[in-house]
Amino acid sequence: MKTPAVLAGWWARRSLRVRITVAVAGVAMLASGALAWVATGLVGITITGAVDVELARAAATAVGRLSAGVPEDSVVPGDASLDGVSGEIHIRVSDTAGRPLDDGRPLPLSPELLRRLASGDSVTEYGPGAPTRWLGVSAIAPDGSPRLVLAAADLVGYSSVLRRGAIGLSLAAVLAAFGVSLAAWTAVGLALRPVGRMRSAAASLPPGERLPVPPATDELRSLAEELNELLARRDSASARLERFTGDAAHELRSPVAAIRAQAEVAVMHPDPALAEDTLRSVATEAARLSELLSDLLALARADAGARPPATAVDMVAEASTAIARATQTSAPEPAPGPAVTLTAPVPVWAAASPGEVALVLDNLLANACRYARSRVRVSVLPAGRAARLVVDDDGPGVPEADQQRVFDRFTRLEADRGGVSGGAGLGLALVSALVTGRSGTVRMSTAPDGGARVEARWPAATPPDDSIA
Repeated sequence: MKTPAVLAGWWARRSLRVRITVAVAGVAMLASGALAWVATGLVGITITGAVDVELARAAATAVGRLSAGVPEDSVVPGDASLDGVSGEIHIRVSDTAGRPLDDGRPLPLSPELLRRLASGDSVTEYGPGAPTRWLGVSAIAPDGSPRLVLAAADLVGYSSVLRRGAIGLSLAAVLAAFGVSLAAWTAVGLALRPVGRMRSAAASLPPGERLPVPPATDELRSLAEELNELLARRDSASARLERFTGDAAHELRSPVAAIRAQAEVAVMHPDPALAEDTLRSVATEAARLSELLSDLLALARADAGARPPATAVDMVAEASTAIARATQTSAPEPAPGPAVTLTAPVPVWAAASPGEVALVLDNLLANACRYARSRVRVSVLPAGRAARLVVDDDGPGVPEADQQRVFDRFTRLEADRGGVSGGAGLGLALVSALVTGRSGTVRMSTAPDGGARVEARWPAATPPDDSIA
């Protein structure tokens, strides 16, 4: 049972050139062997066909003499031999049952062969010596009785000719298969040479460079183009990772440095009057650090595709819950936060996970409440095969040139570079990663009040049976 697995493992370890050559050699050997077998059969058919012509001529002569009244024991062929093909031609006369009527020995033919000969077929009888070819012709004696005229000749050299022909054709088949295999080995080597050059070039290719594209429009050109696209994606991913790492290190350094500075000041200059302010600053920076780490962890999970299976999420219920959370934490007392309203004319279900939808809503509401002057409007609407979430605010808005850029990680507009808003530029990036990870879309535009509008769309989901009731 292990032999096929061992052979499969051995075959899988061979190079592509070896496998193609072996496959071509096997096919060529089978095809050449089949041709040699067919050719050998054609040689035998040709020989027996030539003998049948002579036997038919001799039998026809004997039938004519028999019909003319010549006794059965006196019927002889017109030609005594066939040069190079057979020995002397023998004529035998019998009745339809195969009993000799020419005073000769009994016929060395089985009843089956006699029936075939009586029907006009020619047969070859193989004995201890040379094969004998027989041909039968029906005739009518002068007294009206049916007769069977049999013409026979030994096939001298027939077996030798076939054997030599088979050996010669087999050797020719082996040589042909060897030639085809050598041609296949050379052709595959030449065909794979550009692939080898491409591999060597790719191994020593510096960042930012691309493989040369062959001029011919063939598979190698397609391979080079696909590899170049892969290299472009690799370079882009490396650049994004490098930029993300640098931005993350910078953002993490700021709260850590602030906490350290506050702690060092408190240690070097202990002042009970400033202790409460110092602890409050440390708690603020620690909360900022915790939020940043949570966003980074959520982004890492989204990038890795580690997300739960999609279920039917009630967008209206999730939006109501998120608004309740946002209004409780939008601003410290006594300054009131913006008014947040929800518009949801009909139930809407999205194919996502409740945790993802909650995280998207929290980030969008936090972003809107941070910049809104007095109100934030949340709309949950059906849109064909999609579930649509729209968050509008009446803040300063986002310039059209920056409406796509705000979804990049660690992107903050110029007015917020100093960190006035307290954000790290990860909220909208996390929203984009979570929504697009569910085959949805997210975009920013201008709200009717002149502020920012963020619209997210998830694939619509069929509501559960219990929700319909």
